[in-house]
Amino acid sequence: MNATTESIEENIEFAPARLRGLDARFEAQRIAFGPIVFQCVRVAWKSGLLAHIETAGEEGATVADLAAAGSLSEYAISVVLETALSAGVVKRRNGRYLLTRVGDNILHDELTQINLNYIHDVCYEGLFRLDACLRAEKPLGLKALGDWRTIYEGLSDLPEPARTSWFDFDHYYSDSAFSQALAPVFSHKPRRLLDIGANTGKWTLRCLNHDSDVRVTLLDLPIQLARARMTLEDAGMIARAELYPLDVLDFDAPFPGGMDAIWMSQFLTCFSLDAIGHIFRRAAVALSPGGSIWILDTFWDRQKYDIASYCLINTSPYFTSIASGNSKMHESTAIAACAERNGLRLAETIDDLGISHSLLRFVAAETA
Repeated sequence: MNATTESIEENIEFAPARLRGLDARFEAQRIAFGPIVFQCVRVAWKSGLLAHIETAGEEGATVADLAAAGSLSEYAISVVLETALSAGVVKRRNGRYLLTRVGDNILHDELTQINLNYIHDVCYEGLFRLDACLRAEKPLGLKALGDWRTIYEGLSDLPEPARTSWFDFDHYYSDSAFSQALAPVFSHKPRRLLDIGANTGKWTLRCLNHDSDVRVTLLDLPIQLARARMTLEDAGMIARAELYPLDVLDFDAPFPGGMDAIWMSQFLTCFSLDAIGHIFRRAAVALSPGGSIWILDTFWDRQKYDIASYCLINTSPYFTSIASGNSKMHESTAIAACAERNGLRLAETIDDLGISHSLLRFVAAETA
């Protein structure tokens, strides 16, 4: 892990390959036909075509073989697999289809499958209205899933398979970093911890199991706290937890005070920078002397690999169309600057947690 203090050091910009001529034009066509490729590759995976091709091994499988083994006609299979062929998911030799390394990732890589399900089940229909969402800065595409002001009001009531795909996506990223984040947070020995945006209560449960003396206040919308309560009750940990129902967008509503640590995990991505400023101001007031605010998030400007930056950057349109209308995957520098405008100072940065997380620790600006 890399740690810095005082300010976030400058990072190398995300730099995709520079293409020219026909290569650049081909890439432009990949973008133009991207939605079609996505759907065909997804069908090839979900229908079992890729699994059948893998089972055929080095001999490969013909369209007739696949039709005999599955539920799709030869016509349907030819449509799907020819698109998969153009995308490099399969290759063809003497009329027989074989799996490529890309296809192997579609078929076996958990991250790839979680992303595919999330894009299809949660985002795809709503993104059709992206242009209107951007102009209005409202999640107009959310109507494809339900009638809520933001997706957070309806998370527990999302229709399937969107509900499962949303939580699989959210937890896959956040859970990968939780274990590594416990040590830095508890090295400061917090006795009272505020979990803002507690969601299902997973982080709170980790804290309560990690330190028998800590007490945690969970702050979230009532519908989310109902689920968190179930998590803690099932684990026998509700006695050291307090539920604090609050809509953080009610900027006049204060946070509970006297906190040694305030925790926000994958939370600030849900809000505009203006709203984040209001959150930071109230969090600063809620801190006890010497307390810390911990921000765990997937900042695209702090990634070691372009693949991570690519995935994170392209999650932002979900926030525009589906989630809130005016939030995104923020850069760490923007979050640090917002915090500093609102009474806080960046004290520590820890990178390389989990899949793609960084942990930022803020203290009150007057803290020496």
